[in-house]
Amino acid sequence: MKRSAFSAAISIALITLPDMASAEDAPASAPSPWVGSLGLVSNYLFRGLTQTNAKPALQGGLEYGAVSGVYAGFWGSSISWLSDYSTSAAKVSSNVELDFYLGYRGKLGDTFGYDVGAYTYYYPGTYPRGFVSANTTEIYGALTYQFVSLKYSHSLTNAFGFDDTKNSGYLDLTANYEFAPTWVFNAHVGHQKIDGFGAASYTDYKLGITKSFDPGFCVALAWYDTNTDKAVYTNAFGHDVGRATGVLSISKAL
Repeated sequence: MKRSAFSAAISIALITLPDMASAEDAPASAPSPWVGSLGLVSNYLFRGLTQTNAKPALQGGLEYGAVSGVYAGFWGSSISWLSDYSTSAAKVSSNVELDFYLGYRGKLGDTFGYDVGAYTYYYPGTYPRGFVSANTTEIYGALTYQFVSLKYSHSLTNAFGFDDTKNSGYLDLTANYEFAPTWVFNAHVGHQKIDGFGAASYTDYKLGITKSFDPGFCVALAWYDTNTDKAVYTNAFGHDVGRATGVLSISKAL
């Protein structure tokens, strides 16, 4: 599940890479098509839900972007949410998430941008017999205007371990506004629809601030909340995984 820390680090890399060599130091050269990041978050949230039972996570990713607009990459994070939902008699061993994606970015005139692609969330590990796989593949499309983006993701498989939920969808409206140099205000609202399981559908919210530092460091602080049904989203420890919480993240663009 590609996250905001990685996205912020990618943005920083894209901004800073062209300036890494000055005219006095070396001949001008094209920026590297490779960008990535390593990061640490106090609590890994995906679509408003904790993936680590409110504990820290180590994360990182790498992306290749061609001049044509085609891009591909992977992203990974430590997790515990699958085992957090398991009973002692049927324990899941998965403790890592590995994501793989392929897409295309382009522009519509001078004002709008678009992004389409496919994204797979993969959770390696051992699982009890009869367990519904959490592995999920989505296709997505996004439209951007200045600092605002609207994105829709549509599942081609069961959605994150819910059985018979193919064709679930997530609608994401996000704004990242730079109100001062290196300071960005982050706002987000999203709605996760779990097809065939209405009680599992919910809306999530985020407000935050991101500050970037040379060379390529990024610190973000955000507040998240959801309106999840506690009967669905309470894990084996009795914790509501969609409860309101603050998250601090630190990342370094590679």
